[in-house]
Amino acid sequence: MGGAECFLYFAFGSNLLKERLQLQNPSATFYCVGRLEGFALRFGLWGENVVNRWNGGVATIEECPDEDVWGVVWRMATEDITSLDKQESVDKGVYSPMEVTVQTETGPLLCRTYKMNNFRPCFPSPQYKEVVCLGAQQNGLPEDYIKKLQAVETNNYTGPSILDDIKKHKH
Repeated sequence: MGGAECFLYFAFGSNLLKERLQLQNPSATFYCVGRLEGFALRFGLWGENVVNRWNGGVATIEECPDEDVWGVVWRMATEDITSLDKQESVDKGVYSPMEVTVQTETGPLLCRTYKMNNFRPCFPSPQYKEVVCLGAQQNGLPEDYIKKLQAVETNNYTGPSILDDIKKHKH
């Protein structure tokens, strides 16, 4: 794959988990782990009374001078930008794509990532949190960052969620 046919995508939420990202974007391959400086991880929704398939708050990033967000840099085929944008509901104005500089062991990388519009904080469902934590563990994010993720409060939702699809997909 030449440089022009692929792009780098920085994932920090449910797309940390390979099985989740590849549900819609099979071309994604693990590139490296990275750290986004000056941002904090937040969970919430993009409006009042929003119903989403995760049944709770989802991840976004917010400018915050003293914080860092760890995540995974995925290499993806350029034609997957469309399906990734769709998964992030860019067309519905939920998230906006942005370019960020991610610090990695081999130096800074320019990546595409997504930031929620009209962010309102709210707790994630236990299922969403589980996917984020699984993804963080799967890709070897730092232990103290994983502990921070595991400490996130949830809304105790117990019904069906996308996690069921991911589990079906895995077996």
